[in-house]
Amino acid sequence: MTFTERLREENDATYQAIFDHPYVQGLKTGHVPKNALVHYVKQDFEYLNAFMRVYGLAISKCETREEMSLFNEQIGFVLHSEIHPHNNLCEVAGVPYEELQGYPLAPGASHYISHMMTTAQQGTLGEIVAVLLPCPWTYLDIGERLMKEAAPQPGLHPFYEWINFYGTKSMEGVTGKLRSWLDRYAETASEREKEKMRVAFAKSCQLELGFWEMAYTVEEWPVRDAVLRR
Repeated sequence: MTFTERLREENDATYQAIFDHPYVQGLKTGHVPKNALVHYVKQDFEYLNAFMRVYGLAISKCETREEMSLFNEQIGFVLHSEIHPHNNLCEVAGVPYEELQGYPLAPGASHYISHMMTTAQQGTLGEIVAVLLPCPWTYLDIGERLMKEAAPQPGLHPFYEWINFYGTKSMEGVTGKLRSWLDRYAETASEREKEKMRVAFAKSCQLELGFWEMAYTVEEWPVRDAVLRR
């Protein structure tokens, strides 16, 4: 069993909870409340900006150009490709994508980003990959399962573009590259570092689940605050 296979096995219950979440099941049936779609896009736009910054911090810790190229490629993928599923959600919600950019973070998204940034600043390159990997991997899992269970057809299923994006080879490629890199890295990592990578991965899996809950419940800060809400 490879290191990433072990990570996946250890967090299987969280993966299942993510797939069973009402937001994800709504993507399957084609019924997600408009306010949940809008809140998700607002928060994911900011989350992905942070995700790219973490990749940048990873580059600063690379020792080879091969590693730098891997993370630079992933920045390009997020920057240029992940706008497509966002646009699909915006089309269903009937809201222009440009109107949902630049919003303050909700508590769940803020917590997740803080986890990633702290790991990136204080951890090793292996810990950074471990903290990032659950994002593409859980989405690949969702996409593949929805492709099978919903069998969406273009023009018929409202979330066809979203499901097709995450359930096909584009996300599989991203996940596969990060998994392969982390498996190689783990071969020479100390037991202490591997334990830190396991914890970073597990927390990100839990926070992925929390992100779906945050979007579905349209989570905001408990007290309305002019500074937090800008």
